[in-house]
Amino acid sequence: MPDQSLFLVTLLAVGVVFAILMTGIGGFAKGGEFNRKHGNRMMRWRLYAQAGALVVLMLFLWLRGA
Repeated sequence: MPDQSLFLVTLLAVGVVFAILMTGIGGFAKGGEFNRKHGNRMMRWRLYAQAGALVVLMLFLWLRGA
């Protein structure tokens, strides 16, 4: 059961990264005030979320292999 819950957390982390990425890309494409105000912040959040997702994924693989 721990494998399944950690897998779901991994899917959630990847989903968060995807949502942030799509919001950032949408802001870049649309331009305007949102992009000027939040564009760099969204991509910074994406990097943090991506690093977190990678750590969770590696933890999942490590625990599954043990």
